[in-house]
Amino acid sequence: MSLAGLWWRDYHGVLLPYSAQDGPRDTRADLAAGFARTARGALLAAVHIVVRANPQWEPAVFEPTISAQVIGPDAPMLLVSSREAFDTLDHPPAGQGVPVRAYVVLEGFRWQQYSSETASLDLVSAGPGDSDVTVRAVTRIQVRWRGGDWRVIAPPGGTWGGAATAVDSLDGYTRFPSAGS
Repeated sequence: MSLAGLWWRDYHGVLLPYSAQDGPRDTRADLAAGFARTARGALLAAVHIVVRANPQWEPAVFEPTISAQVIGPDAPMLLVSSREAFDTLDHPPAGQGVPVRAYVVLEGFRWQQYSSETASLDLVSAGPGDSDVTVRAVTRIQVRWRGGDWRVIAPPGGTWGGAATAVDSLDGYTRFPSAGS
């Protein structure tokens, strides 16, 4: 699968990939939908949905993302845990925009499985750790084609933190072109 032709756009501090052919085709209201039924469409859907299903953003972003684009038995728990996490963060009153910028770089991915119905991939992200050390984590993301678009399957236990593990190197992963620059 070629990553040629992707462009990167800032989403509150996170550079996200976009494709004219594979999506997202609809980014109204800070949300993302409309991904092609292709491997690249599945990858882009996984990235965009997981980033937006984060309690760091205001409920106007993570609630509709989780409600409409996250499926599976742990989806209701993800929504509850995201609301609870949001309530512990310092943020402006609801409706006044995204409270903070993220400091994370999406560095690469590795396919576990892909078909036109389901896909599974490991997504590597990096961010600042203690003492100016870069910390990398890999998160397994599963997507399923439903209702004319890709949907993310909620992580086990309803939290993304429980789905991530540390990784020391990008060896064996496909690096995103221009993601960090």
